[in-house]
Amino acid sequence: MMRTVIVVGTLLLGAGAVLAQQDAVKLAQDTMKANGRNMGTVLGPMVKGEKPYDQAAVDAALNQFDDTAKKLPTMFPASVKNAKWEGDFSPSPKIWDDKAGYDAKVASFAKVVSEAKAKVKDLDSLKANFPGIGRECGACHETYRLKKG
Repeated sequence: MMRTVIVVGTLLLGAGAVLAQQDAVKLAQDTMKANGRNMGTVLGPMVKGEKPYDQAAVDAALNQFDDTAKKLPTMFPASVKNAKWEGDFSPSPKIWDDKAGYDAKVASFAKVVSEAKAKVKDLDSLKANFPGIGRECGACHETYRLKKG
């Protein structure tokens, strides 16, 4: 009986670890997809004149970026380093191997987003701040994201 309890307990702990890993992967992927949607379907089209300027939508996008900046320092725990990532991209091992560099990129992204939140009040200020946000996203992706296939 005791052996059964130990085996069942061990299996439950293992299953719990796998579920926690899957939750962390899903959170990271959902967060990054939201960033992409905000860049490509909310802010970008406004900057290009394809959509009318909408301060509420801009504020929502910038708030989501700010939320991402707060999550990024803990978004990629060591437990997800070898996890299965869905889609076309996965995190680079450099996130874990170059933690100081990754943390510096996160801090830079957080600063640009914070500044944009304070400055963006109309289309002209969005046009002035949008490229900086894009550069920060791209700079991190160049080093800390891998394209599959």
